[in-house]
Amino acid sequence: MVKRSSIARFLPGLVVLGALFASIAYWPAQAVTGYQLDQERGVFSLAPVIEEAVPAVVNVKVKTIQRVATNPMLQDPFFRQFFERRGAPRQPRQRQAQSAGSGVIIDAKNGYILTNNHVVERADAVEVVLADEREFEAEVIGSDPGTDVALLKIEADNLSALPVGDSDDLLVGDLVIAIGNPFGIGQTVTSGIVSALGRHTGIIQGGYEDYIQTDASINPGNSGGALINSKGELVGLNNSILTGGSGGSVGIGFAIPSNIATLIKDQLVKFGEVRRGQIGVAIQNMKPDIAEALGLTGQSGAIISEVLEGSPAEKAGLKAGDVVVSVNGRRVDGSSDFRNRIGLTEKGKSVELAVYRDGERKTINVKVGEVASATQLSSEDAIPRLVGAGFGPIPDDHPQSDVEGVYVRDVDPGSPAWNYGLREGDIIIEANQKRVKSVAELEAAAKTKRRVLALRFLRGNSQVFLAQ
Repeated sequence: MVKRSSIARFLPGLVVLGALFASIAYWPAQAVTGYQLDQERGVFSLAPVIEEAVPAVVNVKVKTIQRVATNPMLQDPFFRQFFERRGAPRQPRQRQAQSAGSGVIIDAKNGYILTNNHVVERADAVEVVLADEREFEAEVIGSDPGTDVALLKIEADNLSALPVGDSDDLLVGDLVIAIGNPFGIGQTVTSGIVSALGRHTGIIQGGYEDYIQTDASINPGNSGGALINSKGELVGLNNSILTGGSGGSVGIGFAIPSNIATLIKDQLVKFGEVRRGQIGVAIQNMKPDIAEALGLTGQSGAIISEVLEGSPAEKAGLKAGDVVVSVNGRRVDGSSDFRNRIGLTEKGKSVELAVYRDGERKTINVKVGEVASATQLSSEDAIPRLVGAGFGPIPDDHPQSDVEGVYVRDVDPGSPAWNYGLREGDIIIEANQKRVKSVAELEAAAKTKRRVLALRFLRGNSQVFLAQ
């Protein structure tokens, strides 16, 4: 049995401990977990944040017209009479299909809505359904397959827009909330954390990937929906998942960072398309052994392995061997990150690069533009079918970097090269039955008197043969 004097001796400590527990119980939970304490109900909840965000997330209905295969004999009036009764309706040659995705209102005044390109790329008509069930026909302002971002516009009053957060401020472990319309069942909210940053999945062949990975459940129909932080700010556009063969979410979902989405939005509003920049360099990742040799242990960045003659990079004074550690004051995390930052910069704008050269840090300003070099085969007299495509060596960090061939860096939509069938990310391994290992060899092999240009190339893990 404890004596009264002993209890008295511990009483001050018990009072302090009780006060501490009481303060924790009523401490605003968002300071610790992102959740808020509902004082009236006595439960922790994300409801206040979600209530503000939900009206800005919309359902995107896409209608497409599909041709229906018919019996070829039905095209002939003579044979048709044997297959159709007199007066019976003819078999339709097309039908309407409908699919659904999600979108996010980011500008209430102008009615701008961000979604995924793959949601609307084959649309004949797009309809937006708001959280309050109002429906509007939407105009596709533009889209960008390279980042899988599209911009819609509706004419509507009393819209709610999500504030856009800085996705570069995200950290692994941050609480995030996904809002969308999975499986077309209606608006649904799931929560999780940021599982990883800077993911490159290869889903978009030759694209500009810098995904946020999250374990917040994302399922078909969530595409284009919002990924928000605990402050209710848009930090990503839900984009894709790994299913493990199940067809549904297994806790590995990907979202396009809000900073990339807004850069694309700005160009789509201004030009109706994305005008990507280049500075004319070949780059590679800085591995630990290289960093140690350069005296940059612990420093992330990208190494310039080649500077193209006559390029903006050469004019600015960049040299092979320079290590780029930041672009416009933001750290560069490898060659893919550098490629994204330059490629998503509008042509004509300048970027400030921080580079290490011979152990010294330098600041170099480069005006982003088109690269006039041997990698741009633009002579219509020489190789007319390849006009509009840019070529170069296969990047060192490419999954197929051990292949010998020529990398297709970019292809202008609508150009002869585009119409021929080339796409960004293709690796040309043969031209007119000759193996090619460099841009010069490609040009020599393709520049013949033949009327047909035959190319064999890799697209992903498949070999493709084109001859025109």
